[in-house]
Amino acid sequence: MFEHGLPMTPSTASFRATLKNLDWPGIIAQLDAEGYAVLPGLLEPTQAQGLAHRLNGCACAALRRVSLASCGLGRGELHFFGNQLPEPLAAWRVAFYEHLTPIANRWNETLGLDYRYPATLHEFQQRNRKAGQTRPLSRYDRLGESDFVALHQQSKGAHVFPMQIVVLLGVPGADYTGGEFVMTEQRPRMQSRPIVVPLRLGDAAIIATAQRPFKGSKGHYRVNLKHAIGRVRSGQRIGLELSFHDGP
Repeated sequence: MFEHGLPMTPSTASFRATLKNLDWPGIIAQLDAEGYAVLPGLLEPTQAQGLAHRLNGCACAALRRVSLASCGLGRGELHFFGNQLPEPLAAWRVAFYEHLTPIANRWNETLGLDYRYPATLHEFQQRNRKAGQTRPLSRYDRLGESDFVALHQQSKGAHVFPMQIVVLLGVPGADYTGGEFVMTEQRPRMQSRPIVVPLRLGDAAIIATAQRPFKGSKGHYRVNLKHAIGRVRSGQRIGLELSFHDGP
């Protein structure tokens, strides 16, 4: 469905250059402090809208559709990509992985975990397959009025990458109302902390998949995170979620 790429999307080379030039010290600091980091304007408005248009046209025929109600995760449908993520999304995911792997390994070291993520996404995907993790988790979200995605996390399997990417492909307040991207963070013996991740058209965010290290008064410990999309009050909300691991 994407044999010739998506119109008006940045080339792989320019996308890699964009990622390389981001303020990574600032991104890492926000990930460590909040469990997410927003990348404002990662895609130009025309690029984001062009991507949404192309995905919207293929969603019904080419993607695996999952009813949120059938699995108790909300209302509406999610559209999952197949085993081969289409271009340029596949190249984007590879580029993100290279930047995020050192952070992921530092998080594991901080938490005293022996597991280390390999240098390339291809090697990590091979580990997934050998462990029976073959269910793709990357997806395209198209939520209409009254649709929502309940709090959840993609944390099943022996090989779980601790971060994932979300991208907003619509204009809040114009294309839709409601539909806020929200997270919760549960710290031991404390109430859950709610987080609203501010996203605009073309913005991306790196979010913690399920767990991350948190520095308390007695050292680092593990906190648990989930994410959701609030109820869409009007219009249609279009977004993208890229995962680096597959489900069992």
